[in-house]
Amino acid sequence: MNLQECRNELDRIDRNIVELFERRMAICGEVAETKIASGKAVYDAQREKEKLDAVEHLAHGDFNQSAAREMFVQMMTISRRYQYQLLAERGVGPDLGFTRKEKLDTKGARIVYQGVEGAYSHAASLQYFGDDADVFHVETFEAAVREVQEGRADYGVLPIENSSAGAVVDMYDLLTRYQTYIVAEVFLPVSHALLAGTDAEPEDIRTVYSHPQALMQCSDYLNRMGWRQVPCLNTAVAAKKVIEDGDRTQAAVASEIAGRLYGLKTLKTSIQNNQGNTTRFVILSGKPLYRRDAARISISFEIPHRSGTLYNILGNFIFNNVNMVLIESRPIPGRNWEYRFFVDIEGNLDDAAITNALIGIAEEGQNLRILGNY
Repeated sequence: MNLQECRNELDRIDRNIVELFERRMAICGEVAETKIASGKAVYDAQREKEKLDAVEHLAHGDFNQSAAREMFVQMMTISRRYQYQLLAERGVGPDLGFTRKEKLDTKGARIVYQGVEGAYSHAASLQYFGDDADVFHVETFEAAVREVQEGRADYGVLPIENSSAGAVVDMYDLLTRYQTYIVAEVFLPVSHALLAGTDAEPEDIRTVYSHPQALMQCSDYLNRMGWRQVPCLNTAVAAKKVIEDGDRTQAAVASEIAGRLYGLKTLKTSIQNNQGNTTRFVILSGKPLYRRDAARISISFEIPHRSGTLYNILGNFIFNNVNMVLIESRPIPGRNWEYRFFVDIEGNLDDAAITNALIGIAEEGQNLRILGNY
């Protein structure tokens, strides 16, 4: 056959494939109705494995067998999505465990942040809750999360992502270790300054202290100057250390607010690599709440350590037209080379498409947790 004849034959075959596909999906609808009536789960791992093994052996040759298996993986994935959709339309589905609110109750709330006065977390707390908010601080991220979980604080304000340095990975581990929930977020423009004692000049500086993220965010300037860089718990702690030590060879990278608070002199402003540098802070609550206008969902899940499992899980977003805006992975303690994934998607827990996607991930993955809708 010439090229045009080949194309005509492919068109004819494709019409047949589409017709058979639609017949298959109609039967899948009948399967869903049966499962609704019986309460049986949509996803049956053993049944799918048996089916894939069978269709693979219907094809001839190694390439076609592998390709047939891959094609049926996708068709069965689509079938499950369709069945989830039908279940959602019938009002069948798991209770996601979240309570919808018109707005967060912040009146009289106690707010905890990590660090000391003058830290960026302090500024983010005041930016979101107001200058008169009842705020207090603790030394570590974990201590802040624990204050929220154990009810001594109504909300916690913690950094989770920076536009220059990326994710604050410790926060992801804490979100899975403690029963707290993201209920809001706040973005704080970050402008780092070089701060030192009032008698110090730039040529005196030999050592610079700051949080590791801040040192990274100012790496171009600091490396060019050749100073020794020493990490601290946060930027405000660095500023406090410099004023307490009284050593004119020391400087801190912190906010100008921290400089004024601790009586330091600003040697240079805006030393960060990215002048649009911004940190995203999350607001944590001990209660699984979400606002009616929430538009972002954070989840975590684990998957078997096999080829294609992440691809199939992410298919839940594709089929339901859900936009994924972030994905991170963290090692699972005690399980070498296995990872927990953290994903942010756009949407609200009231959306049917979101429910469908989450049902699919819960069925096909392991240990799904909804970390918050905000």
